[in-house]
Amino acid sequence: MEQAPGSGRPAAQTPLTCYRHPDRETGIRCTRCERPICPECMISASVGFQCPDCVRGASGGGPSPAAVRPRTIAGGPIAADPRLVTKILLGINLAVFIAVQASTTVLNDLVLVGAWPPAPFHPTEGVAGGEWWRMVTSMFTHEAIWHFAFNMLGLWWLGGPLEAALGRARYLALYLTSGLAGSALTYLLAAPASATLGASGAIFGLFGATAVLLRRLNQDMRPVLALLAINLIFTFSWSNIAWQAHIGGLVAGVVVGYAMVHAPRERRALVQYGTCALVLAAIVLITLLRTAQLT
Repeated sequence: MEQAPGSGRPAAQTPLTCYRHPDRETGIRCTRCERPICPECMISASVGFQCPDCVRGASGGGPSPAAVRPRTIAGGPIAADPRLVTKILLGINLAVFIAVQASTTVLNDLVLVGAWPPAPFHPTEGVAGGEWWRMVTSMFTHEAIWHFAFNMLGLWWLGGPLEAALGRARYLALYLTSGLAGSALTYLLAAPASATLGASGAIFGLFGATAVLLRRLNQDMRPVLALLAINLIFTFSWSNIAWQAHIGGLVAGVVVGYAMVHAPRERRALVQYGTCALVLAAIVLITLLRTAQLT
C-alpha cells in the first residue's frame, strides 16, 4: 500500500470517474468494455450495466461483439454453460473407468510407469521407453471405484466454480498443466517400475487455484484450506498413494492460478499463457532429465 510522503499514513487512492463525465466519481464499470460509468450512463443489461457506446455498438457500430463481451475475473468470456468443460472432463474419466473395468489390458496401457523392466533388461517399456502418452492418460485412469468417486466429487465441487471464474480455455489449461506437473514429479521421484494412476494431481491443482482465487476475492478460505489439509494428511499417512502427484499438481495449480487471477489487464493473456508455457517447459525438462537417467 502506498503512503503519503512524510505522513506515515496510506495515500488515498485516486477514485474512478465516469469516462463520459470526468467530474463524477463512480465505482461501476461497463460489463463489456470495463470503462467506469456513472448512474446517468448506466444502461441495464442481462449481466450488470453497459455504457452507451457499447449499447450502440451492439446494434451496428462500435467495437466488435467479441471485443466487448462480458469477461470473467481472469479475462475469459462468460459462457452460457459455466460447467461445460468440467462435464466433459467428468465424461472422459467415466469412459476410461468403464473401459478399465472391462479390460485389464486397457489399464496396463494407460497407467504411468517410468521404466519396466528395470535396467539392464531390454527393451525398456514405459515413459523412459518412449511411451510418453502415459503422462497424460494416467490423469484420466482409475481402477478402484472409491478412488474414481472421490476424484470426480472433487472435480465437480472445485471445477465448476473455477471454470465459471476463469473461463473455459484458462480453466482447461490449469487442469491439464496441474495434471501433467503431478505426472512429471511422480516420474522423477517415484520408483521407475511403480504404476500410478488417477486425476488426483489435477484435483490438487484445482485446490491450489481455488485458494488463490478466494484470496483474490477476499472470501473465506477456511473451508477450502481445511479440506486441503485433510487431503494432505491422507496423502502422507496412507500407503499406496503417489504423494508426488499431489504435490506436483498443487504447486502447479498455485502458480498457474496466481497468474490467471493476478495478471495485469494490459498483458493478461501474455502473462497467463506465458506462465502455463513456463510450467510446461519445466515439465518437459524434468521428463527429459529423468528419461536420460533411466536409459
